[in-house]
Amino acid sequence: MVTCYLRYVIDPYKINDFETYGKMWIPLVNRLGGTHHGYFLPHEGANNVAVALFSFPSLAAYEEYRRLIQTDPECQAAFAFADKTRCIVSYERSFMRPVLE
Repeated sequence: MVTCYLRYVIDPYKINDFETYGKMWIPLVNRLGGTHHGYFLPHEGANNVAVALFSFPSLAAYEEYRRLIQTDPECQAAFAFADKTRCIVSYERSFMRPVLE
């Protein structure tokens, strides 16, 4: 399993737009073979940092997801929403593996 960790710098004045964006992606990731663990919005501390976590069975499965989102109409609508609202300033993507007993 591989978990994608996305750290977003968001516009704190557009947090509602970013929350809408996150709610768009959760079912899309799940539909396209992943398990979305949620978006996490600022609460205490920095008001412009948000996080998303989602997992895929393998890096190959994640790469297939990345290929599918390029032509999926709902995914394209989510990308367009972020572009239109400009709620995301920047993001970085890292991949993690779990440590289990």
